[in-house]
Amino acid sequence: MVPTVAVLRGDGVGPEVIDAALSVLGACFPVRVKDALIGGAAIDATGDPLPAETLEVCRQSQAALLGAVGGPKWETGSVRPESGLLRLRQGLGLYANLRPARYMGLVAPLRDGLVRHANVLVVRDLAGGVYFGEPRGTSADGSEAFDTWRQSVAQTERIAHVAFREARRRRRRVTSVDKANVLESSRLWRRTVEKVAGEYPDVELEHRYVDAMSFEMLQSPQRFDVILADNLFGDILSDEAAALVGSIGLLPSASLGDGTPLFEPVHGAAPSLAGRGIANPTGALLSVAMMLEYAFKRPDLARLVQTAVVGTLREARTPDIGGSASTHEMTALVHRHLGWLLHAEPTADETSVPYEWGV
Repeated sequence: MVPTVAVLRGDGVGPEVIDAALSVLGACFPVRVKDALIGGAAIDATGDPLPAETLEVCRQSQAALLGAVGGPKWETGSVRPESGLLRLRQGLGLYANLRPARYMGLVAPLRDGLVRHANVLVVRDLAGGVYFGEPRGTSADGSEAFDTWRQSVAQTERIAHVAFREARRRRRRVTSVDKANVLESSRLWRRTVEKVAGEYPDVELEHRYVDAMSFEMLQSPQRFDVILADNLFGDILSDEAAALVGSIGLLPSASLGDGTPLFEPVHGAAPSLAGRGIANPTGALLSVAMMLEYAFKRPDLARLVQTAVVGTLREARTPDIGGSASTHEMTALVHRHLGWLLHAEPTADETSVPYEWGV
């Protein structure tokens, strides 16, 4: 049976990078596509950044692929596009966000000698922390605002298990990030992570305060493997990891949990680039590789997509990473490399057909 992928193109450059990603997905794995609205586009059409129909389409699909949400057009409104993404993660029961970052031979803000061996995976908790804690709000006169940081043992255990299982597939080292010298929630986090670590004696655990980690990850990135962090710290550190590869446009992500897994590039909507044909599709293409591995259990195809993308980056690059190639030109080169790889190392089902459109 051909699986269904919910496609949420979103705002800004989202539709452009998603078109590129779908073409590569369809070249190596047959899927049925169902489009749905999210973010600013959904606000314009329905007044809601996450219409009920979108959530239902995602729940009925085997995977979801998202472009990006947001933009200045909606910054002053009563609802923000980003709230649609947060609600989507909640509605699908997603609690683990995986964001890999590894050196791909590109010029980065750091010295080549520092980043050449960088290969980290940020495992970020999506369910707890300050993003969802209640109560939250603003005083009646607007002079104060408040958010609540809540972290439970159950939430922390769950995400810690994900990090340790991923570490077993990699270099067997977990660095847990917190602010346990100041925050009660971080003290609970550290105690709980240490308890979970007892179930993985083959994986090394170390702790870092987030301020030290933000420095050390740039000073000696090669020594880190899996970085485990709560919602806020994981969000910040995974964006900082863009310095290891050269651009935030290169980073993919997977959000996993109890429901339909969600795959998306880490970058934002970049409205200033929309419609110009120069958006970097790499993050979206590598998100497709993560979909092939985590949603469809085809790590063989995931590796081929990754290899095709890295090969393309040696020949052509979009302007954000020092090149002059268009989104279309880069995608076409990825198809060329992927075609060679599939021919030389056939792993896909011989009956595969390009993706078809759902109704």
